[in-house]
Amino acid sequence: MPPIESASPRGTSERKVFVWDVPTRLFHWLTAVLLLVAYLTWRFEWMDWHAWSGDALLTLVIFRVLWGFFGSDTARFANFIAWPRAALNHLSRAFRREPDRQVGHNPAGGLMVLLLVALLLGETLSGLYVNNDVVDEGPLTEFVAAPVANAITALHWMIWDALLAAVALHLLAILAYALAKGQNLLTPMITGKKTMPASVAQPRMTSVIRAGFLLALSALAAALLAKYL
Repeated sequence: MPPIESASPRGTSERKVFVWDVPTRLFHWLTAVLLLVAYLTWRFEWMDWHAWSGDALLTLVIFRVLWGFFGSDTARFANFIAWPRAALNHLSRAFRREPDRQVGHNPAGGLMVLLLVALLLGETLSGLYVNNDVVDEGPLTEFVAAPVANAITALHWMIWDALLAAVALHLLAILAYALAKGQNLLTPMITGKKTMPASVAQPRMTSVIRAGFLLALSALAAALLAKYL
């Protein structure tokens, strides 16, 4: 299914449309906070806190994956995953000043979401093994050869560097959209609302009850991985 998008002719009346649900926005901002916590706790060698921040991040990432299948319309992968060609076509208009008529993620933004989720998942999973190997060996640690353990540790740092680069690119894209296209992508991720043509239908929002259930399931999955990886 292509990304949710709608164009509006000049002069069409507009209204505020609720495009980002509370779980999606909380995931976005809590992930940003926990990444900063993970960096600071590593920097100051507060490794217990570093491990806890990693566990919390893993819970959020698992939740985001589940929310991508069972969440609101604008959060579902099926509604914003696009082929690279669509992303390139979108980026070809990157410096064209025009109103924002994208209900959810644009094609390029959708690919960035997938990249960030994949990097976060790789970082948190590899971090669990590094933590187990150094502090609290899990039941599978003794079956892994030393070269494999060293490779996982090296991978943990490589993914971290890639994650920082992806985050920097994400922030630069937000700034570029604001300056070049006159589009504010930040405020809707805070308020959940975006000004859209009156003809645009309200995306379907999933209940917070389902979000709470999926979050509890994600926390259980993260706890089991932390114990048995």
